[in-house]
Amino acid sequence: MKTELKAKFLQHLLNKKKDDQGFTLIELLVVIIIIGILAAIALPSFLNQANKARESEAKSYVGSMNRGQQAYYLERQEFVGAEPEEFGNLGLGISTETNNYSYFIADGGEDSTVVTNQAQPAKEALATVRAYVGGVAVGKVEGTGEATTLAVLCQGLQAPVNDGPVGDETFADVTGVTDTDCTGAGDYEDIK
Repeated sequence: MKTELKAKFLQHLLNKKKDDQGFTLIELLVVIIIIGILAAIALPSFLNQANKARESEAKSYVGSMNRGQQAYYLERQEFVGAEPEEFGNLGLGISTETNNYSYFIADGGEDSTVVTNQAQPAKEALATVRAYVGGVAVGKVEGTGEATTLAVLCQGLQAPVNDGPVGDETFADVTGVTDTDCTGAGDYEDIK
């Protein structure tokens, strides 16, 4: 009798498990709603990360262009000029055209006290990335009067599709510069 009782008990447990398998419709709907809410919260942030990665290219390149201009000025007492064939004189090994940006030098050359390095969004990326402008100016140290170069990196406040700047702004020639910022460059902010 004991083995028959055990067999019926096991059979009862197996039959009960078959009835309890699966999810109810309400449980599935709750899970789908939770996943939808999480996706709605995370998706904009995730998509924004791709734009930040594209913009980091421009920050890096324009910052390198600024440092290259400073080094070039230190060696030759002039900035690299605006002619496209002179871009290679910076010695950076970067392309003037990428998928996201076009890079230019404005002003510069002999007898110039300021040079503007520009990252203009490429046509394909125009709607999603901001423009970047870097400037290097010859200035003087206040206490000693020694000549030095000052650099600034500015980013557009918004993408060109939202009436933001396209990166073709230039810094005016300045003499006796003691500080640099993006205030004269239009819709830009300093990158600290």
